[in-house]
Amino acid sequence: MTINGPAPMLLGFFMNAAIDQQCEIYIKENGLEKAVNSKIEKIYRGKQHPKYNGELPEGNNGLGLMLLGLTGDKVLPKNIYDDIKRNTIAQVRGTVQADILKEDQAQNTCIFSTEFALRLMGDVQEYFIENNIRNFYSVSISGYHIAEAGANPITQLALTLSNGFTYVEYYLSRGMDINKFGPNLSFFFSNGIDPEYAVIGRVARKIWAKAMKEKYGANARAQMLKYHIQTSGRSLHAQEIDFNDIRTTLQALYAIYDNCNSLHTNAYDEAITTPTEESVRRAMAIQLIINKELGLAKNENPIQGAFIIEELTDLVEEAVLLEFDRITERGGVLGAMETMYQRSKIQEESLYYETLKHNGKFPIIGVNTFLSSKGSPTVLPAEVIRATEEEKQLQITTLKNLHDANDTDSLLKHLQQTAVNNENIFEALMEVCKVCSLGQITKALFEVGGQYRRNM
Repeated sequence: MTINGPAPMLLGFFMNAAIDQQCEIYIKENGLEKAVNSKIEKIYRGKQHPKYNGELPEGNNGLGLMLLGLTGDKVLPKNIYDDIKRNTIAQVRGTVQADILKEDQAQNTCIFSTEFALRLMGDVQEYFIENNIRNFYSVSISGYHIAEAGANPITQLALTLSNGFTYVEYYLSRGMDINKFGPNLSFFFSNGIDPEYAVIGRVARKIWAKAMKEKYGANARAQMLKYHIQTSGRSLHAQEIDFNDIRTTLQALYAIYDNCNSLHTNAYDEAITTPTEESVRRAMAIQLIINKELGLAKNENPIQGAFIIEELTDLVEEAVLLEFDRITERGGVLGAMETMYQRSKIQEESLYYETLKHNGKFPIIGVNTFLSSKGSPTVLPAEVIRATEEEKQLQITTLKNLHDANDTDSLLKHLQQTAVNNENIFEALMEVCKVCSLGQITKALFEVGGQYRRNM
């Protein structure tokens, strides 16, 4: 599972859900349904008992729905629950995005102060190390949002890698072992049509591996840069909208020939709306056809050794290292952020791109050149179904009714005291997430960690 948004809290919710799913499997395998249901009825005596209506989803295997509104520790002996928890979190796989530096530089969805957000990231990674969570990426160091905000491929790569090295330095400053946290780091890049995108992965891996080995003395596993790449949403256009699949296909080939670890192909209609089932199937078909039908895709690295690829690799690496120098001159990543260097650079490059697009010097078929004589048909997006304010308020009220207010208050106070005492916040979050809402947790942490305010 990939988690975006308020990462530490959502990660806590997800981890508890994974544990509860395994608790339900244990209950069924050991014939404990009757005893557990009796406990659940006792807990909810005098209260509304949440139930899952309708048939269970196909292929479900312990979805935790039996424990809806509760967690496994409420119905199982402590020693059994602790064993299930330990085994589950050691095996669970996924990624939490959690990259606060790119949030400040490009995405504008910060909620806590940068210092406190970094501390939360460090607490998550420490918890991972202490609890042997090796298969879950504690951060997805993201260039995608930097590129979508306007950065060119070289700036995307330079800012993303420099952010990654900043996390390495921060985790080392907290006494963590690079060989224990290095494998928990992952990357996320945007793709595009520019030629530099054809080598973004190999340049990233080369720079990362050399630094991790020669500067930090990391082992072979920690030197490996694992990355997900997504085709560019920014390259999708409302005009001649069917052409977007062609652009996405070419970008997918760039990514696959550059040996990405995983790939997301965008739906053609994302230029105007949330993807439809039909457009998502077409996007998925791009990957399937390349994988199953394209003969050259059977070779893992068909363009290795080509002059243009070797030349581009050297040129992009050199340009990235020059950008590192500019960031270093400004006091490193955090120092540069104080003067909004990264944001300014992204905005300048975005303006440059839009200028070329509008004056036609950057040709985009069907948008500013080779226009159809019939014009581009207007595609009206379907209305997106959204919950009403009343429905969301009912959810919040129902949640409050499910949980004991005394438990909620005491857990939130303990969470705040944990933060004040400089103890591991995520460890406390794992308990708080069992009974408190995202809003309650965020409000409590605002009071001790500070709310984000941009430098202006």
